Amino acid sequence: MPDMTDTGERLIAPVPRVAIQAFCETPDVATAIEAAATDRRMQKTHLKVQTGGGAAAVESYRHAPTPNVIVLEAPRGAQDAFLGQLDSLAESCDAGTKVLVVGHVNDVLFYRDLMRRGVSEYLIAPVEVLEVVRAISELFNAPGAEPVGRSVAVVGAKGGVGASTVAHNIAWSVARAQGTATVIVDLDIAFGTAGLDFNQDPPQGIAEAIFSPDRLDANLVDRLLSKCSDNLSLLAAPAMLDRTCDLAETSVDGVIDILRNTVPCVVLDVPHVWTAWSRRILVSADEIVIVATPDLASLRNTKNLFDLLKSNRPNDRRPRVILNMTAIPKRPEIAPAEFAKAIGTELAGVLAFDAPLFGTAANNGQMIAEVQPSGKVAESFDDIAAAIMGRPEAKRTRSAGLLDPLLTKIVRRKAS
Repeated sequence: MPDMTDTGERLIAPVPRVAIQAFCETPDVATAIEAAATDRRMQKTHLKVQTGGGAAAVESYRHAPTPNVIVLEAPRGAQDAFLGQLDSLAESCDAGTKVLVVGHVNDVLFYRDLMRRGVSEYLIAPVEVLEVVRAISELFNAPGAEPVGRSVAVVGAKGGVGASTVAHNIAWSVARAQGTATVIVDLDIAFGTAGLDFNQDPPQGIAEAIFSPDRLDANLVDRLLSKCSDNLSLLAAPAMLDRTCDLAETSVDGVIDILRNTVPCVVLDVPHVWTAWSRRILVSADEIVIVATPDLASLRNTKNLFDLLKSNRPNDRRPRVILNMTAIPKRPEIAPAEFAKAIGTELAGVLAFDAPLFGTAANNGQMIAEVQPSGKVAESFDDIAAAIMGRPEAKRTRSAGLLDPLLTKIVRRKAS
């Protein structure tokens, strides 16, 4: 029987737009499934929970079409009766409907009987919220399929804290030190600096994808990407003021979905604005990095962001906080330990301000690791990137390898 106890931090792919109906026997299972419906990865689904178990499901679908997924709770001590209900349900189940069963017995024979009847998955109660979300998510990912990419949203607690610089260097470290194909998405459409930081001047970028939703597909995203290195590509901002950026809440969803289905890591450089679309991006990201400076305004804003995102993402890792531009001579600063204590979490990184180093990198269109490969700042970015990718130690000796086959699909150079 598959291991039902693994609630580790394996990446859970978002569930597509599907209809789910659950028929429960006990309040505890019903509560867990209702809680799963509020998870960010289930936001596109339509889930309905009702009582009655297998008998209610048989009656409901006797003369009605079945949804994409049916969740059934098997009653304790009535396995034979439940199997009979499954047989009756099979007579009216539409082709393609998936069935997930939550039971109360760890019995191999019962499990095999379920599998013979075409049940897609079996969970043993009591079930946790993430168990339910993961089980439903995996129903739509064929065995052996490439995993959905990880999205990392980087945002500044206030303007001018260096969030874009941090985002670009983290992405560089993920691509170089971790050897993972990565795309940077510069979402500051009017004033983005990703093109400058990587010495790129692409004629097109993120604006063409966002403002042309009718043409948006993988081929369009392919054409808009600019290659920075073997494992790193850029979806740049045009940095032009010919149109405003009053975006709808879901404007960026399509671009992110396409990239996450193709690339292992997508770093989202989120501007310091508070709009429906920027809030949605932060809440929906797999990882969040908040960049702050050691001053009172940053502390207040970081605390507000941290608390809001933590409450809206109860089943996810807390946002990581990086304290940037520290140790500036003669400037009064909040000590890193006090900053961390005030927001209630350990800092993911503390970056001392080195004006010559950061200035040289910015003016040359280079990353910190290119200017000073063995320096402490470059090592800090490697450590942060390793932690984000779930690897405890950065692979500093690893050189960039061949272009990842996944990235090849969307960043291949077309012959001119």
